[in-house]
Amino acid sequence: MPATNEPVATLKETGPPGPDRRRRLVILAICCLSLFIVGLDNTIVNVALPAIQRDLHASVSGLQWIIVAYTVVLASLLMLSGSTADRFGRRRTFQTGLALFTLGSLLCSLAPSLGWLVAARALQAVGGSMLNPVAMSIITNTFTEPAERARAIGVWGGVVGISMALGPVIGGLLVDGGTWQTIFWINIPVGLAALVLCALFVPESRAPRARPMDPVGQLLVIVLLAGLTYGVIEAPSAGWGSGQTIACCGAAALALALLIPYELRRAEPLINPRFFRSVPFAGATVIAICAFAALGGFLFLNTLYLQDVLGYSALHAGLLTLPMAGLTVVCAPLSGRIVGGAGPRVPLIIAGGAMSVSALILTGLTADTPTWRLIASYVVFGLGFGMVNAPITNTAVSGMPSAQAGVAAAVASTSRQIGQALGVAVLGSLVAAAVQGPWRTGFPQASHIGWWICTASGAVVLVLGILTTSRWARRTAEHTTERLIHRMAGTV
Repeated sequence: MPATNEPVATLKETGPPGPDRRRRLVILAICCLSLFIVGLDNTIVNVALPAIQRDLHASVSGLQWIIVAYTVVLASLLMLSGSTADRFGRRRTFQTGLALFTLGSLLCSLAPSLGWLVAARALQAVGGSMLNPVAMSIITNTFTEPAERARAIGVWGGVVGISMALGPVIGGLLVDGGTWQTIFWINIPVGLAALVLCALFVPESRAPRARPMDPVGQLLVIVLLAGLTYGVIEAPSAGWGSGQTIACCGAAALALALLIPYELRRAEPLINPRFFRSVPFAGATVIAICAFAALGGFLFLNTLYLQDVLGYSALHAGLLTLPMAGLTVVCAPLSGRIVGGAGPRVPLIIAGGAMSVSALILTGLTADTPTWRLIASYVVFGLGFGMVNAPITNTAVSGMPSAQAGVAAAVASTSRQIGQALGVAVLGSLVAAAVQGPWRTGFPQASHIGWWICTASGAVVLVLGILTTSRWARRTAEHTTERLIHRMAGTV
């Protein structure tokens, strides 16, 4: 897992000479570049789904797997990748992740069938899992002054929103200008450039004492996420009450039931359940899941509506979402500045309210919904999503011991991926099951349940944004920190 208690001298002993500030900024840029391509691949694929469906003859569940295979593998391995980096070296792990992600992108572009594409997406995610938490650990060890670190984390959180919001627009331009394979080609030069820059500027670093591996905990996490998503995605075709669905969901529930007591007994668990005694940390986890579930569901349903129902091209669909991308680009860095100066409450309240209102606008969606209404929804959603990312990480690490900040940030990153996977899996399956008659005419009415779920998700973000930033919440964080410090010192 990422650690944040490594002496700064370790970072200064290696790497090329040069002004410390300049090198710190270059390192931040490299980390953000890696985050950008990983975040971009979360959403750029959405706008290409209809083209992939036609070319590879994929079903709706097949389209879901193209997205979910990436997010589930990413979520499953984020924590493991962090601990691997602490043991074997953060730069080495980071470079390995860049190489695997670039290779996976190449294989995606060459995939001859749906199965090969899903497998290549999983390989992409293996590489991506080595980028996010490791880059965050590099940042927290590079920026040691609290205010400077807060600004760097704010930039980091802003890049998450910017990359994911630009995905549909960039995807539309690429698909209409060529084929769906081009959405994966874009990662190759970026990945290669990041590899070179990493070798030149990022110093090697390790945790003073590497955390032990937790294979049992890792296996339980994989069973939990894979069982839940497989059961939900395949439920419309297998039946919600079928043996397959019940077995998958039962396996996920059993994995969760075993995971918590097992991790509590370990001295250094993969995921420490004691963190959740801190209301800001627990709240940030739920906020991340709800916000990214809303994003995943919003983009998935919107893409199918614009291209399958309205018949728009990929470029036209991408350009329609440009207001959402634009607001996110503007609001993401603004949110980071607000968080750094005044804390996370205001951005979280704005984010929750805006995301809820945006989805509410579409709860009455029909095949004749005017374009201005769609654009209004995109604008409001862009405002909300742009505001939500920076405060998620800030709230997660708020009050945590400095040695645990990287771990808390990694859990927040994992929660983002879990949320997006669940959003696509749950909303896609519920809407697919609700369609009556031909897909093109039945989809608008069936999508209403999805938009209502997105509305509820935004409302949860709003409520938790208030609760997790209260004095009571801060006291629980302080109490949790004291207990964790005592435990680490061996006094509890």
